[in-house]
Amino acid sequence: MVAGGISLPAIQTVPMDTRANDPIPFAAFARFERLTAHEPLLYAEPPAWAAAAHAIVVDDEVHYLWAEKKAENYWVHMHSWAPTGDPTNVTHDPRNPIVTASPTGFDSHDVEYPFPFSNPADGRYYMYYLGKGPERPARKQTGLLVGDGDLGQWTRHGDEPVVAIEGAHEEHGCSHPSVIVDGDIIHMVYTGEAPAPPERREILYNVPTICHATAPTGDPARVTKDPANPVFSGSGQAWDSEGIREAEIFKDAHFFHLFYGGYDGETWAIGHVRTRDFRTFEPNPYNPIFTPASDTEAWDSSGLLTPQVFAMNGEYYMIYAGLKGTGWNRMSEVQSGLAVARPL
Repeated sequence: MVAGGISLPAIQTVPMDTRANDPIPFAAFARFERLTAHEPLLYAEPPAWAAAAHAIVVDDEVHYLWAEKKAENYWVHMHSWAPTGDPTNVTHDPRNPIVTASPTGFDSHDVEYPFPFSNPADGRYYMYYLGKGPERPARKQTGLLVGDGDLGQWTRHGDEPVVAIEGAHEEHGCSHPSVIVDGDIIHMVYTGEAPAPPERREILYNVPTICHATAPTGDPARVTKDPANPVFSGSGQAWDSEGIREAEIFKDAHFFHLFYGGYDGETWAIGHVRTRDFRTFEPNPYNPIFTPASDTEAWDSSGLLTPQVFAMNGEYYMIYAGLKGTGWNRMSEVQSGLAVARPL
């Protein structure tokens, strides 16, 4: 196999049961196939968007927590679910939207990018999310919600962000959170956003990087940022040379795996790196591991972001945002899809 002029090994069979004790091979994440090639998993009538989606498996259901960008240009949280045996057979919560902007405060205009997780310390569910106020340029910060098992009902932990803007690398944003629980520590990755210098603005409006933070499971609101932030700025390869953002975290017995959007100056695609310490990152030799649909008429033919990978049914799934249009703007269509990496 050849990609970008680099000769790659053929993709080998990877049994799912190796993940409990052995590192997951790079090849396991290089074979995602679309389950929603013809119709998106989550859809909003354009110009609205169905995006920023994340999945959590509870018993025999997979719950999708996602965000709808309304035609009026504000975001709300949504909840849907499906049987684990038929994950594209989606039912939408009749209470939608389940979370809306606050009357005042850091999230008084938008609530977006909900990331739910189960906390073993107290048996409750928590959800970090992106909040924005009316300021321009936008200031994206991270809030926290808590729930007691009904994934369509959440309460704000407080009025202030738990991850607030600090430092030049996140002058415009410290959000798009994704977390994994490892023992009694919550590991979070999020996107830091700095304003782009004038010479870069024709390529991308900002300078995004990936940051790391931790919180104890006993107090998920007590988030401590990694002093080395930003910890990851790209693989050094051409496919993500002009920007990276919206990293999603997954863990095996040996590595933290980050799946993220990478930009080559024209198209956003999905890549993968792994790390043991959030200092050294090893890129997947098959990068980018998931690219826009080759059919130019497909709903996800122009770009991809928000690639959360999760285990279900003995396989790895990816829920992601897909773009059809000229950019991530109000003139384009954005929906959410589902893919699966099956052992051969």
